[in-house]
Amino acid sequence: MSKSLIIAEKPSVAADIAHSLGGLKREKDYFEGDDYVVTSAVGHLLEIKAPDDVEVKRGKWSFANLPVIPDHFDLNPIARTEDRLKLLAKLISRKDIDRIINACDAGREGELIFRLIVQHTKAKQPTSRLWLQSMTPKAIREAFEELRDDEQMKPLADAARCRAEADWLVGINGTRAMTAFNSQDGGFYLTTVGRVQTPTLTIVVEREEQIKQFVSRPYFEVHAQFDVEAGQYSGRWFDTDFKKTDEDAERRAERLWDRNQAKAIRQACQSQQAVVTEETKPTTQSAPMLFDLTSLQREGNARFGFSAKTTLSLAQALYERHKVLTYPRTDSRALPE
Repeated sequence: MSKSLIIAEKPSVAADIAHSLGGLKREKDYFEGDDYVVTSAVGHLLEIKAPDDVEVKRGKWSFANLPVIPDHFDLNPIARTEDRLKLLAKLISRKDIDRIINACDAGREGELIFRLIVQHTKAKQPTSRLWLQSMTPKAIREAFEELRDDEQMKPLADAARCRAEADWLVGINGTRAMTAFNSQDGGFYLTTVGRVQTPTLTIVVEREEQIKQFVSRPYFEVHAQFDVEAGQYSGRWFDTDFKKTDEDAERRAERLWDRNQAKAIRQACQSQQAVVTEETKPTTQSAPMLFDLTSLQREGNARFGFSAKTTLSLAQALYERHKVLTYPRTDSRALPE
C-alpha cells in the first residue's frame, strides 16, 4: 500500500499532526499508519558548504582569493543533526512512499528546510505543501483538505534560497575581507560581517555618534490656564505656521528658542479675554491591526523588558504547545481566511 511521508519542522509538530490524523503508531522517531508516515526535521539539517580552496597563510585569509562566488552552492549536513537527516533519507527511499508532504513551518525558512532535504536526498516523489497557521486539531485537518501544489510554493522557495545564498556570499566574502584588512600588520583579528548584522550595527554606531555630538540647547514653552464657565483647562502655545524640516530635528511647533519672544507672547495673552469654541463630532477609528512578529517583539520589550528572543520563544510555545496563537514567525498582520 502506498503512503505519504509528512515532514514537519520539529518533533512536537509531527506529534500534533499524527494525533490529529489518528490511527498512527509511534515508532522511534516517526509515526506510521495505513496512509501516512509522519516525521520531522529538527530545524535546519543542512547548510551551504564553506569554500575549502581559500589560501590560509600565516593565520590570515588572503585578498588574492576574494571574492568567493561559486557556480553552484553545495550542501553539507550539520553534524549535530546528521542522524535525523539519515532517518529522513531512509524514509524517503522507501518503496511504499509515493508522495512527500511538506509540513514545515508556514514561512520562508520552513520552505527552505524542506527544499534542502529534498535536494540532498534526491527525492523523486511529487511533493505537496501543508500550510499550517494554527495547531488545533481542527485547523490541521482542514489544512489537509487544502494541500498546495509544488508550483504554487516555488516563489517562496526561490525567496528562501536567495536569502540563504545572499547571507553566505556577504558573510564569507565580507568577513574574510575585513579580517584580512584588520590583520595586515600581524596577528589574526577576526571581524565578522553579515547581511543583517552589519547594517544593524551601523544603526547603533550612528546613534552613538549622534549622542556624542549632541549639544543641549535651552528652549521655552508658553503654558496658560484658561477660565471658562465649565471650569478651567490648560493650554499651550504653538506656531500655526510651523513646518518640520530635516535641518533641525529638535524643532517643534510648541518650542521657542528666544526667551524674549516667549515673554512677548506671554504678555500679549495674559489676563486677556478670548472666544473659545468647543466642538464635538463623531469620528470612526479602525481597530488596531494584529501583531506580526516584529511588532509583538517591540511591544514585549516596551511593556515587559523582554528581549526579542524571549518574546519569540514565548509566542512559539503558545503556538505549538498551548494552541492559542496562529503561526508567530510571520510578517502578516491579518488572520488567515
